[in-house]
Amino acid sequence: MKKLFLLVMALTMVGCREKSQTLTLKEKAEGGDAEAQGMLGFEYETKQDLKEAVKWYRKAAEQGDPSTQLGLGLMYYEGRGVKQDFKEAAKWFRKAAEQGEAFAQSFLGEMYSEGQGVEQDFKEAIKWHQKAAEQGDAGGQFRLGFMYYNGKGVLEDDVTAYAWLNIAQANGSKNAKEGKDLIAKAKKMSPEQFAKAEELSKEMIKKNPKLIQKK
Repeated sequence: MKKLFLLVMALTMVGCREKSQTLTLKEKAEGGDAEAQGMLGFEYETKQDLKEAVKWYRKAAEQGDPSTQLGLGLMYYEGRGVKQDFKEAAKWFRKAAEQGEAFAQSFLGEMYSEGQGVEQDFKEAIKWHQKAAEQGDAGGQFRLGFMYYNGKGVLEDDVTAYAWLNIAQANGSKNAKEGKDLIAKAKKMSPEQFAKAEELSKEMIKKNPKLIQKK
């Protein structure tokens, strides 16, 4: 997920530079341009100047930019450039998640599931994983599947769990196949249940094509 965030930032940087050749990125950032501030933070992060990265991510995040709110949350979550602080990470993930940032929604859901920086609340975890999953986020789909498998925040449902992992696998989740094997073995799923899960996956995608990311 972190790699995807960095890719998004890199692509945005290209667009930012193409918009104007008259001002340098730093000049634009110092002038208050939130997009440039986020891109400058990304440049510092790639150079491993993490304190400067946090400084510029914060400036952009405080202006409401969801991508850099996610980035700042990750810095706090991992303790990079700042002291590790799950509560602060959850704060910034929430700000980005409320603006529809799927990766932030998935991270926030996991924090509610684990009780990191927030009070453990499986229903809130389901809520945010669901939002991420419905946007095609494979991590959110994988985690949502296991919430159904474990019956946390929802009624235990092996077929729905397997269906979500089917979709996560279609989106490139490296852990989905192993997860499906675990569920099938642990719950001794029948051929009928496998068939129902496959059919449910198809129905879910038909109802919401955004569940599958376009490649």
